[in-house]
Amino acid sequence: MSIEPHQIIVSGLRVDIVRKPIKNLHLGVYPPHGRVRVAAPLSISNEAVRLAVVTRMGWIRRQRAKFDAQSRQSARAYVSGESHYYLGQRYRLRLIEGAPFGRVHIRSSRSLELHVRAGSDQAIRERVFLGWYRRELKVRAIPIIEKWASAMELATPLCGIKRMKTKWGTCSVDAHRIWLNLELIKKPPACIEYIVVHELSHFSERKHSDRFVATMDRLLPQWRLLRDELNVQPLVHDKWPR
Repeated sequence: MSIEPHQIIVSGLRVDIVRKPIKNLHLGVYPPHGRVRVAAPLSISNEAVRLAVVTRMGWIRRQRAKFDAQSRQSARAYVSGESHYYLGQRYRLRLIEGAPFGRVHIRSSRSLELHVRAGSDQAIRERVFLGWYRRELKVRAIPIIEKWASAMELATPLCGIKRMKTKWGTCSVDAHRIWLNLELIKKPPACIEYIVVHELSHFSERKHSDRFVATMDRLLPQWRLLRDELNVQPLVHDKWPR
């Protein structure tokens, strides 16, 4: 049986299948458009996967409906009047041209200023703004990582920031590094902490097992509420495949 990723159609729904050396089948529905993915043991046939999808079709449709109902930001041009999110708050952007260098300044509880050189095009404005996002997320995440790594008796891992399409965070245990999705800087600070604790917990338990859940319950009892809050925050506009 091939272990290459492939797709099947179930009741008109495209399902991505990835076979792995695992014991149990795992079904997930992912933002932004409700992509359905099944991680299946090597020995399970397509028909067995199809049956598993059919039996959970009600749940799948409910998850997809949540994503469809979730608010999304339109494409950003980084011009005056746009709304941008930072740490769970919505800010109105004011573009100021003629600055000696690019920077972002929080002017008030409701407004952000984007300072750029005169004649800067959209690509430059975006680079300055996302660079600020990246620095802000790292500055805020590192103390959280240090705090929880100490509490969990772990050596403090490296922290990387990158844009991810389906995950808020991930980790590489072997490289002793966690990666955070750049989009987290738009979310409430407690959500950033939840993702950090989630990823650090994988250093002692790589799977989402009962042991992993118990660790999360012990360290961050409100983690389910934070997960739900994170999932109802506005989604970023991006050209993600459906």
